[in-house]
Amino acid sequence: MTKTAFYPGTFDPITMGHIHIAERACVLFDRLVVGVAYHTGKSTLFSVVERTELVKDAVKHLPNVEVFSFDSMTVEFAKKIDARVIIRGLRAISDFEYEMQVADINKYLEKEIETLFLMASANFSFLSSSMIRQVAALGASVTGLVTPLTEERMREKFGLGLVQ
Repeated sequence: MTKTAFYPGTFDPITMGHIHIAERACVLFDRLVVGVAYHTGKSTLFSVVERTELVKDAVKHLPNVEVFSFDSMTVEFAKKIDARVIIRGLRAISDFEYEMQVADINKYLEKEIETLFLMASANFSFLSSSMIRQVAALGASVTGLVTPLTEERMREKFGLGLVQ
């Protein structure tokens, strides 16, 4: 039986921290599905189509990863793809309370699905998509914090030239 995990998120944009969590989850599971959420409750810089494209580019080096966008509840999509585990990354203690609430409501909604928290590497624990958007919007380089394609697309969105 193939063990499938589901890694959902907004990924606006996908960061090296997200990629690192995906890389680690790939070692633990036969199949990892990265889900790009349509409905996020957030205002996004990139459309779901753009975010999905950027995520596919970011994880193309991982042979057991598939990327889909989804517009349902996380647990419903997890069931649809036969995932018994939802992957969530934690950067700092400040993430824990919110992520625990999400894990608890998901468990209430679907008792057969577990949430697995993976701690971010210290190298990436400061990264958040909102921080990356703010830094890029001000014209600073985010090289090494996102993929080259993501940085290029962000600079286009903000009307900035390419970094030399």
